[in-house]
Formats: sequence, C-alpha cells, structure tokens
Amino acid sequence: MDIGGQDAKATRLDDNGNVARYIYNDKCAAGTGRFLEVMAEALEVPLEELGDLAAQSTEKLNISSQCVIFAETEVVSLVNEGSKTADILNALHHSLAKRVASLTRSIDVKTDVVMTGGVAKNSGVFNALSEALGLPLKALDGVDPQIMGALGAALYAEEKVKSEGRESKK
Repeated sequence: MDIGGQDAKATRLDDNGNVARYIYNDKCAAGTGRFLEVMAEALEVPLEELGDLAAQSTEKLNISSQCVIFAETEVVSLVNEGSKTADILNALHHSLAKRVASLTRSIDVKTDVVMTGGVAKNSGVFNALSEALGLPLKALDGVDPQIMGALGAALYAEEKVKSEGRESKK
C-alpha cells in the first residue's frame, strides 16, 4: 500500500510480480497525508513529530468522522474537553488506518504487506495500520518510503529499455 499526500493506494501482486488488483481512494483527503497535515496544524504539532507523540498515548479515544473537516471539528472538541494531544493523535492514526485497511482488504491482501509513501514515515500510522490489518507491515530498509513509487518506475523503465535492446549510454 502507498499513502501519499493526496491519495491512498493498495496493489496486490501475483506470484510473478504483476499487478493482480489495484484500488485507490480518490474521493477525499480522509486516509491521506493531507488529513494528517490538517490535523497537525489544528493541534499545532510539527508533522514529523506525530508518530512519536502518539506513542505516548495513555487513553483510547475515537475519531468517527470520515471527512477531514468533520474530523477536525471532533479534534477541536476533544482539545476543548481537555484530552491529551498524544491521545488525540493516536485516535487520528487509528481512524486513518481503519479507512486504509478497509481499502486494502477489498483487494484480498493476505501477507507480505509493504507500506510506502510519505505517510509510511509516521510510525503511529504504520503501527495503527498493522493493527487494523492484523498483519505485520514491512518497511523497506535503506530506502525513503516517499520515493518508492519513483524508484519503482525508474527500475521498471530501465528493465524495459534493456529488454528492448536499447540500453542507454552512460
């Protein structure tokens, strides 16, 4: 699965590495990096600190809204009620994870789930998504998850060029 700033995608590959099923959320920002950006702004927390802060959560809260705007209203209400920022962030991560897990399950994913995209840098979402799927997610060590799509496209293009006998000059 790949969760970026504007969409969330899930792709199932066959045994030969070909795309067998593909689905993406293109309806709204819920379940995307933009959702997290809006919430980080509302809570006045730097985006890169969301995962670490959510790990400090001690109380389970629930964010039920699917819409970013309504979820932001829920967040403001929780802040006004005195809820801790860590607990709110943890609830946001689980809310996002539920949406993306539902999307991912729709393509019949069973094992070996790799998470890519900029949101994979957020340990809170990574862990919440693993929990929501009931599967351990894998991260690719040594590669920035935010550039995985571009890296894959470049490797695919290189393979195509070589297979067609038009190897580029270096």
